[in-house]
Amino acid sequence: MRVTFGVLGAVTAWDEAGRELPLRGPRHRAVLARLVVAHRRVVPVARLVEDLWDEPPQRAVGALRTFVGGLRKALEPDRPPRTPSRLLVTEGPGYALRATPEEVDAWRFEQEAGVPGDADPARVLSVLSAALELWRGPAFADFGDERWLRAERARLTELRLHAVERRAEARIALGTPAEAVPDLDAHVTEHPWREQAWRLLALALYRSGRQADALAVLRRARALLAEQLGVDPGPRLRRLEEDLLRQADHLDPGAGRPAGDAEADRVWAGAAAAYESAVASRARTRLESAAGLMRDLAVTGGGGLEAARRHRAAAVAAAERSGDPELTARVIGVYDVPAVWTRSDDPDEARRLVDAAERTLRLLPAEGHDAARCRLLATVAVESRGTLPTGADAAPGESARPLRAARQAEEIARRLDDASLLAFALNGTFMQTFQRAGLSARRDAIGAELVALSARNGLPRYEILGHLVRIQSRCAVADLAGADRHAAAADALAAREEVPLVRVFTTWYRALRTATTAPPDTALAAYEEAGALLDGSGMPGLSTGLLPLARLSVAVRHGRPLPDTPGTDWGPYALWVRPLLLASGGRSEEARAALRMLPSPPRDLLYEALWCLVARAAVLAGDGPTLLRAHARLLPAAGEQAAGSGLVTLGPVGEHLDALERARPVAW
Repeated sequence: MRVTFGVLGAVTAWDEAGRELPLRGPRHRAVLARLVVAHRRVVPVARLVEDLWDEPPQRAVGALRTFVGGLRKALEPDRPPRTPSRLLVTEGPGYALRATPEEVDAWRFEQEAGVPGDADPARVLSVLSAALELWRGPAFADFGDERWLRAERARLTELRLHAVERRAEARIALGTPAEAVPDLDAHVTEHPWREQAWRLLALALYRSGRQADALAVLRRARALLAEQLGVDPGPRLRRLEEDLLRQADHLDPGAGRPAGDAEADRVWAGAAAAYESAVASRARTRLESAAGLMRDLAVTGGGGLEAARRHRAAAVAAAERSGDPELTARVIGVYDVPAVWTRSDDPDEARRLVDAAERTLRLLPAEGHDAARCRLLATVAVESRGTLPTGADAAPGESARPLRAARQAEEIARRLDDASLLAFALNGTFMQTFQRAGLSARRDAIGAELVALSARNGLPRYEILGHLVRIQSRCAVADLAGADRHAAAADALAAREEVPLVRVFTTWYRALRTATTAPPDTALAAYEEAGALLDGSGMPGLSTGLLPLARLSVAVRHGRPLPDTPGTDWGPYALWVRPLLLASGGRSEEARAALRMLPSPPRDLLYEALWCLVARAAVLAGDGPTLLRAHARLLPAAGEQAAGSGLVTLGPVGEHLDALERARPVAW
């Protein structure tokens, strides 16, 4: 028999048919209520005795066992003798109620009252209306001011009051403010200290065409707050009164604007107000929410991306200072912004984030927390982009911490069978697939999995990432028709999801396509147009030095004089461009000296392209050791294009290998 329990009113229990079960006397109900308050945790016998009696009798423990036995008979009348109870269990030093959240009205209410703040207002209204129907009276109505009950009763009451206000907010957002007025009027009469309720009531009246009544409500609020609490209204109530008097446009978002925009404004304003009211003093909740908000801000680009990086770093630092590794893990891990470019916008900040993630990994309890661990590992992999071994002696397959982190994150995500975790983990894996040249097929497989996984599970931003990754990998094998399809798909998704940064990558891809098929002047014009999108994009890791590198790539492919305008900012590519500029200017000795001191390019999307520039410099300067080194590094990509960035191309890698072999020294 399925039993459900009720504490939102008098304490009771019902069978499957909805009939009330005989729970006997008040002590039996008190035991049940105390176990509900414990939320499935074990309550020791000694604590139960202490809570049930102010002055326990001599045989209190025996009496308690009698009450428990009576409850078990009432709750499971058909249970065979001497078989363990399914619901009211004995465990360790005490008892626990092992009901599910759906079987206790208070637990179910709490679950439903947590409907996300960004949910559709119609859903919020439906869910909260059903949740509030669970209340039959005050929580634990048949008990007085018992010490063990105070905190739980106060918590549930606060959740109910907040739910009433959120339901009213949803009605206002849905354009039916008049329906919210009766509930809010009763609400403020019973709870005159709740300023958010007064604010919502005044707003609902105003939007119902009752401006005078709205102003009267605010005057009533001012008087009651002064009489009962001796305080003046807060700044939000005062500001609303001023706005009502001047009939501010934002109070009626529909005036002169598209209906969709007005509705969005109403929802945003209502949600922001509800959040501010609900979590004003919950610093930890605010930290976690701030990090999540920065995740959405980051994809807007420009100043939004820069602000997101700055505020995210501040949130992580504050979370670490709290001394709570689980909170820190959530604050770090919630920022799962898809990343496609393999050079960090702020390397110093990225290093600090990686260090924080690794510290938090060490502090997390050894058992459990697999999802949090996965997100931390994926963060390490994503933020460590471009940091695989770069020294001349580094083995191509050398294992590094970011690479291990990527593998571990992917393994955990697949084991947990969590689509959003797996998408984040695959992003980390993608960032670490640059151990050597010629790995475009591996990245293409990651992109294909991201597209399929995201399409199945409603993860549009990761679906966009998958298409961008496939643009890059299709460019690496000269499949421009395939890259075109993925560019079109990425643009369509970006327009639907309002992700403006995607246009930067697809426009640069189309410039690469032009550079592959059109005359050099046309290619340069396409790159200039693409370069204009970099200004204000908020992505210095992408934009710095990229346009000069694109101009250089066109000149190299078409045999034109290399652009070496004084003051050119080659950004992070300067080291690998300089030997070619020296050699092409006839300064072979200086070029050879620069080549022999040159580190390997970073293991990222421009790895093959930069090695092709180094190879060309080595050929022009006649530098044997670099000829050998460049040949070894480029050989795994012999069948690919030096275009795996999806932004610039140096043509077929095979052509550069042929040039190296023709210039090879006798001792090759």
